[in-house]
Amino acid sequence: MTSGSFLFDRFTLDPQDRQLRQGDAPVELNSRYFDALTLLVREQGKLVSKDRFLDEVCQGVPGTDEALTQCIKTLRRQLGDDAASPRFIETVPKHGYRFIAPVTWIEPGGQATVTTPSASPTRRSWRRILLLGGAGTIGGGVAGLFGGLFYGAFAVSPALGPGVGAASMLLVLVCITMLIGLLGGAGVAFGIAATDGRPAPPWSVAGGALGGLVVGGFAKLLGLDAFNLLFGQTPGDITGGGEGALLGGAVGLAAWLARRPALSFGRSIAAGGVVGAAAGGLIALLGGRLMAGSLDLLAHHFPNSHLRLDRIGALFGERGFGRISEITTTALEGALFSACVVAAIILARRRVDD
Repeated sequence: MTSGSFLFDRFTLDPQDRQLRQGDAPVELNSRYFDALTLLVREQGKLVSKDRFLDEVCQGVPGTDEALTQCIKTLRRQLGDDAASPRFIETVPKHGYRFIAPVTWIEPGGQATVTTPSASPTRRSWRRILLLGGAGTIGGGVAGLFGGLFYGAFAVSPALGPGVGAASMLLVLVCITMLIGLLGGAGVAFGIAATDGRPAPPWSVAGGALGGLVVGGFAKLLGLDAFNLLFGQTPGDITGGGEGALLGGAVGLAAWLARRPALSFGRSIAAGGVVGAAAGGLIALLGGRLMAGSLDLLAHHFPNSHLRLDRIGALFGERGFGRISEITTTALEGALFSACVVAAIILARRRVDD
């Protein structure tokens, strides 16, 4: 193939004239990026290793993995491709890249030869699901840790005073909130991971919502049964499947937004926090509860406990744990959970896509 051009999707790649066109419009690429795309298209359906990129594209000029990653990101952006759901350039983790779109080779005389991509592993592999789901689980646990430290500082009865009793209460709260965070993070993150290769946001939202619904419903059922068996009564309507579904769907939306090339890592986390805060506030407005509301129920149903949320209410100018306190803390919990889970999923995606 010494002359002629490659056709794929709406693009024409002419190695002789060194032009890439989308329809009739030229697509700007520097010389090295054009060579990288030509190499990928020539080897359509085959793995092109990182070493081969560095040898054949850089041609003696020192190159790095970071430079190659930036090259692929630029090519994807110019082609309108998505690393999480690729149509053109597929990442083969730790090895290289593969051009997966069908390619037609046009001879100078007009004769066309069509090549189709060889079968390649689906992006939604078990390895990817386990990595993203596991990372999101850890993110949920981190959110639980911070939440437990906050509630341990402000929700423990002052009557305990400083010392072993207060420290034990703090440890118990941290363990409980971390466990809840890990369970919630697992349900939501694995739901998102199972749909992560889908291009449209409803899939990610549905995955997160379904995971949150299942884990939230199971945790509520188990928790109420445990209280009933141990104490002969239940604290009431603690957080459950409805809250889990709403917050999980919000995290799924934030995780999908984080795949947009225009959003940096910091902005993706911020977006996750905003979406999670909105979901948390909506949960409280609809009469639902997250951790703080559930702790308040426990404090009222078991008056001899050492849980006191009055100091949290005082932070918002209320006597006791009032409506403003409940809405605000629920929104903050949603923001913290969503931001931590999304941040963990983003970092896991980077590892998978490298």
